[in-house]
Amino acid sequence: RIKEFKNKKPVAKLEKVSLSFDKRQILDNINFNLNSGEIIGLLGPNGAGKSTMFNLLIGLIKPDFGRVIIENEDATNYPIYERARKFKIGYVPQYGGYFHDLTLIENLKAVGEIIIGNERERTEKINSLISKFALDNVQEIKAKFLSGGQRRKLVICMALLGDPKILLCDEIFAALDVLTIHMLKEILVNLQNENPKICIVVCEHQARELLSIVDRALILSNCKIIAEGSPNKLIKDEKAKSQYFGEFFKN
Repeated sequence: RIKEFKNKKPVAKLEKVSLSFDKRQILDNINFNLNSGEIIGLLGPNGAGKSTMFNLLIGLIKPDFGRVIIENEDATNYPIYERARKFKIGYVPQYGGYFHDLTLIENLKAVGEIIIGNERERTEKINSLISKFALDNVQEIKAKFLSGGQRRKLVICMALLGDPKILLCDEIFAALDVLTIHMLKEILVNLQNENPKICIVVCEHQARELLSIVDRALILSNCKIIAEGSPNKLIKDEKAKSQYFGEFFKN
């Protein structure tokens, strides 16, 4: 975790957002700020609405009530493609996110051709990402034959092609070994060394891994944010203990 002082400048927020699916309440009057230069964590039990918040931010779904504000602009009705390009939002989904039958470099070129118009700039960006993520030896291998960690790195690279201001990462540590998780944590923190203004939001079940890299985290439960704050503050919060961590959790 980068320890130095960070200015809290909001780049996006959910404002009084409520959402239901088939009469089942998912989110109830949620207010949530994303600040420039922060790594933010989303925690909560299955079905609490963490991935739903991501879907609201990227424009895959719209709230029943409330607004999605990005860079001081009401983006609630902006479609997903317009929101991604206008506000530079990158998304790393929990599953998939790549073309199975294309090689690693073909995946990057397919996305790069949409995002980066200049061919030379596109090639330089792709080569830079392949080098940075140590994927040189597997760039000609089809994505479906890559290891879990290599596929996760590929999808992060695809999300970074557009130099996002907001990077949303959904369950990126899921089903990975300890060394790969450690490598991905280093990648996320190092992204802030390279771009101090990027806002990274990580939704994750592995609380210890998440709390080791975030500046701020929040816990969703029963349709609401029940606790929010720094990792040290969060693990001492009584609501967080009783409804999520349990009494014996130690970071």
